Amino acid sequence: MADECGQPAEAEARPADDDTEPRLRGNTEPSSRRLVLTPARLTPTGGLPVGLGRSFPALEVLDVSGTGLSVLGPELLELERLHTLLAKNNRLGAPGSLPKGLASGPLARSLRVLNLSGNRFAHWPASLLGLRRLQSLSLGSNRLQTIPVAIQELSSLEFLYLGGNFIASIPPELANLPLLSSLVLCDNKIQSIPPQLAQLHSLRSLSLHNNLLTYLPREILNLIHLEELSLRGNPLVVRFVRDLTYNPPSLQELAARTIKTRNIPYVPSDLPGNLLRYLNLASNCPNPKCGGVYFDSCVRQIKFVDFCGKYRLPLMHYLCSPECSSPCSSASQSSSQSESDSEDEAIVAARRMQKVLLG
Repeated sequence: MADECGQPAEAEARPADDDTEPRLRGNTEPSSRRLVLTPARLTPTGGLPVGLGRSFPALEVLDVSGTGLSVLGPELLELERLHTLLAKNNRLGAPGSLPKGLASGPLARSLRVLNLSGNRFAHWPASLLGLRRLQSLSLGSNRLQTIPVAIQELSSLEFLYLGGNFIASIPPELANLPLLSSLVLCDNKIQSIPPQLAQLHSLRSLSLHNNLLTYLPREILNLIHLEELSLRGNPLVVRFVRDLTYNPPSLQELAARTIKTRNIPYVPSDLPGNLLRYLNLASNCPNPKCGGVYFDSCVRQIKFVDFCGKYRLPLMHYLCSPECSSPCSSASQSSSQSESDSEDEAIVAARRMQKVLLG
């Protein structure tokens, strides 16, 4: 039976007269492409009905949300055309709650949308990381504490929802998802953002609210397509913080700084290979009046940048020495320079970010 739009009607599993087996009855034609299961149709152990694939060979969308489901058994693997699986707000999460062979069967090729939010996963199921064609993955409101490095294998992901977990850090490998346009990491325990996330050139929306962030890396300004950045509920610093930490440079670094800043010429035959590689690691100090470089020893400085003329966003800067963060001559000169820098950066930021949510 088709609906008034000409699409196959949504099938629903209804209670059967015979309670010995969770059979499918009611408006459940084999040609149905979407099926919503009710709790009464699960097996006594909380699994999918037997023969699901045989009853619905054309099924493309399966919704088992809110049924109390505790295991997705091998019946799921029979649905060779399934592209959307909605299994949120259930009891999934124990070992074996996902079927063996999930990443190697037909679903590895067909599945595009997977929603497992509101379950009990404390660890990432290894089989999920083999679903290379997933475009949307939701694992919000679970018990996850980490994001695996292998997340980078899901190279087709466009939407990733991990809000409402216990995640404390973000692996830099998350930046290796070229198509990711929406990343939700709100309501976790994240304290810092890796600068590598600036490589997510397709990112349009980044939700980081209700975490433990006190600053963002300066590289976030490189997210040229970012339209929405949500930061509310973070302990963002409310004043400039100078000279947060500074370890004096080693003798090796002092010598390397001298070679770089004074442009002392050298050829590969002059120095051992390890020193040549070290010299190539020099980073330029961002202070335009300095011209210095640093290697391992630097000063971290929080600097506020005006966004859209309304919000002030703390960004991390790395300077070569404490002198670069001190007043150059007088308080008025320093204030004037600081205001000028902020205005220049605000212009760049306003062009690059259309919407910033801080509260």
